[in-house]
Amino acid sequence: MSEVAVRTLLRDLAATRGIALELVAGAAGVDRRITNPHPQKTGLALSGFDQYLREGRVLVLGESEIRFLESLESAQRVEVVRRVFAHDIPCLVVTAGFDPPPELAPEADRVNLPLLRSRAATPLVMARLSTALDVYLAASAVVHGVLMDILGLGVLIVGESGIGKSECALDLVVRGHRLVADDAVELRARAESFLIGTCPELTRHHMEIRGLGLINVQDLFGVASTRRSKRVELVVQLERWDLTREYDRLGLDEAHYETLGVRVPMIRMPVAPGRNLAILVEVAARNQLLRNGGLNSARRLADRLDAELGRAREHADIDFGEEI
Repeated sequence: MSEVAVRTLLRDLAATRGIALELVAGAAGVDRRITNPHPQKTGLALSGFDQYLREGRVLVLGESEIRFLESLESAQRVEVVRRVFAHDIPCLVVTAGFDPPPELAPEADRVNLPLLRSRAATPLVMARLSTALDVYLAASAVVHGVLMDILGLGVLIVGESGIGKSECALDLVVRGHRLVADDAVELRARAESFLIGTCPELTRHHMEIRGLGLINVQDLFGVASTRRSKRVELVVQLERWDLTREYDRLGLDEAHYETLGVRVPMIRMPVAPGRNLAILVEVAARNQLLRNGGLNSARRLADRLDAELGRAREHADIDFGEEI
C-alpha cells in the first residue's frame, strides 16, 4: 500500500507553500503514515457515532467541530477526544485559525498524535491536502523509455534497448522540444484517469547517448530544454522493421498503451535505415493534437472515399434502357 509520513507532508507543504501548517502537539508521532489521500471530517463522530472514522486518513476539525467541543464540559471533552484518538488516525488538523480546546494538545501528546493548525479555511485545507496526498499516494510505476514535451503534448517513447530512443529524443531537443526524462520514466496515475511522468531526481536533465556517454541537456541547451514533469498523452513504440508484418498505412487503427489502469493512445512506429525518427515522432505529436481537437485526417479522408464510392455505385445501378 502507498503511504507517506506526516513529517514528509509537513516538509513539502512548507517548501511549496501549498498551505501553512503549524505543529501544535504530538511531535513524537510525525512518522505516522497516511495511506488515504482524502481527508475526513468527524461529522457525528464527536457525538459518539465514530465507527465510520477511517484509518490512515487525515482528520480535520473545522468551526462546527470546535464549537461543539467548546460546548462540552472538560471531562466530556476528554472522553470524546480519547474515543476519537483510539482510532488509527495519522494526524489531526484544526482549520480557520481556531485554537484547539485545552484538552486536545495534552491528549495528542499522550498518544503521540500530531496536532496541526492552519489559518486557512476548511474547504481550502481539505482541497490542498487532498491534492498533495494524491501525488504521494497515486499508483506508480517506472517505465524504460524517454518522455518528451512536444508542442505541449507529453509523448512517451518506448522500445527495446538500443533501438534509438535517446538519439531520437536528442534530435527533438535540438528541434526545440523539451526533455522530461530519459531511460527511466516514473509514471503516476492521477485521478485514475491520466498519467503524470517525471524523472528520478538523481538523473534529472541527463541523457545517455551511446558513443558520447552522459550529457546534461539543460547545461547544453539551456533551461528551456527541460521540464520536471508532463502528462503522458501519446505513446510512440519504436519497433525494428519486420518485413513479414503488415503496418497501418492509413492511420485508422486505434491502439492503446495501458498501465496503472490508464489507457493512452499509442502508435507503433517501425525503425529502418533512412527514416528520420525525430521528424516522424514530431509529426505524430502534431497529428495527435489535431485528433484531440476532433480533427482526424485519416478518418475524414476515408469518409470522403466511402461517399465517392457510394455515389459511383448509385450511378452504376441506373438503367438507361435499351441502346438506340
